[in-house]
Amino acid sequence: NNSGFDILGNFQNLIPYRDNVLLNLITCGLIFFGGIGFLVIREMWMKKLNWRKFSMHAKVVISVSVALIITGTVLLKLTEEVTWLGAFFHSVSARTAGFSTYPLGNFSNAGLLVLTVLMFIGASPGSTGGGIKTSTFLVLIQGIKSAATNRTEKAFRNAIPKNAFKKASV
Repeated sequence: NNSGFDILGNFQNLIPYRDNVLLNLITCGLIFFGGIGFLVIREMWMKKLNWRKFSMHAKVVISVSVALIITGTVLLKLTEEVTWLGAFFHSVSARTAGFSTYPLGNFSNAGLLVLTVLMFIGASPGSTGGGIKTSTFLVLIQGIKSAATNRTEKAFRNAIPKNAFKKASV
């Protein structure tokens, strides 16, 4: 089989490079920037990485993406026998690219659930990835938080429109 895929559909060409830090970090960087979207990349460039000048969209995209990467990394490290680099790579890759440096057929059900949730959420609006999008995920989380605490839905001190939760849940 010269296709580069094994019988389970895992892309085998990256597995020999699971310990190559430079390759993993560069690939993760490319996947991250592909997943946040062209408008956010442009805004980061134009506003010289000044967080206070970013639009609410850029703040939501960046903060939710980073939170998902950190949470995914920790959960994968806790559920699988992989290195921190491997957990980080899979946390980044699952949301948009689907590359693998460890055989997914060896993952536990808990690890596969983490990957499935990350895949379901996916990338950000205007990006090259799929999923429900990070902004929709934030609206859903803020709507649930709002219902539990009986406070208005907010993101970065800005009110989220009242019908946004309804649209996101549909």
